Amino acid sequence: MKRNITLAALLFTLAPLTAFGQTPDPSQVHIRNITAIGNGCPDGTVGTMVSPDAKAFTMFFDQFIASGGGGTPITEQQKVCNIGLEMHFPQGWSYSIVGVDYRGYASLDAGVRALQASEYWIQGAGTARARLSSQFFGPYADEYLLQDRLALSSVIWSPCGATRALNVRARVAVQNTSATKRGLMTIDSIDGEVKHIYGVQWRRCR
Repeated sequence: MKRNITLAALLFTLAPLTAFGQTPDPSQVHIRNITAIGNGCPDGTVGTMVSPDAKAFTMFFDQFIASGGGGTPITEQQKVCNIGLEMHFPQGWSYSIVGVDYRGYASLDAGVRALQASEYWIQGAGTARARLSSQFFGPYADEYLLQDRLALSSVIWSPCGATRALNVRARVAVQNTSATKRGLMTIDSIDGEVKHIYGVQWRRCR
């Protein structure tokens, strides 16, 4: 497995995320609205949940699986989901995503590769984006847990005084040119759901 983290300009239960200090009243933080478009997230297959302390939120997918080989249609080799998510929180606060946990399962014959990648940006925060990716190489057949943390200098803060959508583009892909070999990539194998847990850092607006 090879892990790749690149900063373009600044992006599933798992190990605890780091506490980031003060937060707004957790009872006033929730997901206001979510849109999801893509072959990895058909209608009704994406859910969200904010943690009780407002320091993380979880995104769930239940049909986010890429597979290739053995006569599998080429359209199944890559799955993508473009997500727009509006966070509701009290005035006077700004937030950023500072870490992401991924959990899943990969089953790859020798010579088969798989990719899991995420990109995120906050509407109204300029052109800054974060891109995180991990590659897996066969033979491989096991669950995986990836925990990526962004340096404080790399985080993107939501604009103060406005509600802006968090945009996430998630992708899983299997690269297989052999008709006899097989590969499969999911994000969370225990309960059949994809889970991304995003660590959230808060700061007061000035």
